[in-house]
Amino acid sequence: MEAMNANSPASAIPIEEGNEFIEVRQSTIHGTGGWARKDIPTGTRLIEYVGERIDKAESTRRCEADNEYIFTIDDDWDLDGKQSWNPARFLNHSCAPNCEAEWDEGRIFINAVRDIKQGEELFFNYGYDMEDYLDHVCQCRTPNCVGYIVAEEYWDQLRELAKLPKACSEPALAGNLPA
Repeated sequence: MEAMNANSPASAIPIEEGNEFIEVRQSTIHGTGGWARKDIPTGTRLIEYVGERIDKAESTRRCEADNEYIFTIDDDWDLDGKQSWNPARFLNHSCAPNCEAEWDEGRIFINAVRDIKQGEELFFNYGYDMEDYLDHVCQCRTPNCVGYIVAEEYWDQLRELAKLPKACSEPALAGNLPA
């Protein structure tokens, strides 16, 4: 199979009609990614993250089956974005994101947090908590990367864990670190 060039428009996967901002193609970080089709100003709403609304029990079952596209909605419901009609699922995590997920009246949108140039890969922080963080290694390779896909509020905690000797950095032993 021929390798795909991430900068080649020929490798783009078509997404829904009318999205002027995003094309989907091979990522520089992980698998498939979303890329800016044109220059995008700060604050632009790029796409809605859509999917099937599921309860927490079903969400747990799907996560245990390695579904990586689950978004928390509230204490009772989650959104399973692993749908062919959800191209937003292809946006990857970064510790230096150029986008963010916004909850707006029961819907999740991906918005630009800074000006984005045409051809840049689009990223947002997935915002995971510390539970099972060792299972979610970050591959963004940015200067501020904390090594794991977690919300920014946990970065200092991860940096403190990184300073501990190996045996002390295991989650069960490091549970007394300040949050």
